[in-house]
Amino acid sequence: MTTRFRVVDAGLQEGRTNIALDQAMLELHQAGAIPDTVRFIHFRPSALVGRHQALSQEIDLEYCRGHGIGVGRRITGGGAIYLDEGQLGWELVFNRRTLGAAPLTETARRICEAAAQGLSRLGVDARFRPRNDIEVEGRKLSGTGGFFDGDSLIYQGTVLVDLDPAAMLGALRIPQAKLAKRGLDSAAARVVTLRELLAAATPTIPAVEAALLAGFEGALGLEFERAALSDAELELAQRLYAESIGREAFVAEIDAPPQGDGVRVGTHAAPGGTIKVYLRCEGTPARRIGHALITGDFFVAPPRLIYDLEGQLRGAPIEAAAAAVDAFFAARPTGTATVGAADFRQAIEAALCAPPAGG
Repeated sequence: MTTRFRVVDAGLQEGRTNIALDQAMLELHQAGAIPDTVRFIHFRPSALVGRHQALSQEIDLEYCRGHGIGVGRRITGGGAIYLDEGQLGWELVFNRRTLGAAPLTETARRICEAAAQGLSRLGVDARFRPRNDIEVEGRKLSGTGGFFDGDSLIYQGTVLVDLDPAAMLGALRIPQAKLAKRGLDSAAARVVTLRELLAAATPTIPAVEAALLAGFEGALGLEFERAALSDAELELAQRLYAESIGREAFVAEIDAPPQGDGVRVGTHAAPGGTIKVYLRCEGTPARRIGHALITGDFFVAPPRLIYDLEGQLRGAPIEAAAAAVDAFFAARPTGTATVGAADFRQAIEAALCAPPAGG
């Protein structure tokens, strides 16, 4: 049995426009206004943070301004990425029952294995590596991620056809600890492009698109029909861009607070992503949480959940913080999460055990 997907392509766009289209397609799919869809995405030079990341800790804003690199915030979680005309973005927006209503980890595995099968048609040995990478000989060719929102799933990936390493290294602040964990000296050593692998045989972008569709068709039983984005999608994307996603306030919505003034910082590196928590305690002595900020490259849906957890922590006695986290998640099951209550609790406890900066 095959399932038909629409295939759309909005052409070359800057990052925030592409993100606004992501949100528009998700909302319209939830409303039943568009069918299950594959979209191919092309970027002008852009540095994009994940939905929950602290902007200035992940992006070198001065470098981006000086080199004409746009900065945006994705609606999906995960880590910061650099994209330009050398990379191909792809995403699936579809009903979670289309592929069997499995948990996200299983659905992600199936999608990534299908994408890897497609990319292998180009002459490389592409393989899925949990939790969300497609690799060739241990180096990342494609990063992916997504989330459920109601009955709709948005799942995205990129393919490194070509890459300007200097631009990527300049735009992104990549922690050395993250590279050391993989025994690498630089971020450039962690990734690989089709051009590096195939040299003169590097495929064109349309050929990469065709290979991905072939992988989805063969592994997932999908059929495809090319179409244009609807007027409803374009109009909603324009409104979302103007009202939120394209605005500086949205991009800078999450950032690390100034160090000092009693801020405590705690980090927990979970299998599903790193969580970094900033706490400011109040009182004499300081035994109550006055402010909480939770950042990281994890995936959680709906994103509102993190803001609600921060609100739950404000005013909590520090000795009751762990119990407050457990009670919060017990009352609010997540739609999608690569991290859980225990991971947030460990990050918060690490912050509470840390000395206050400037204190």
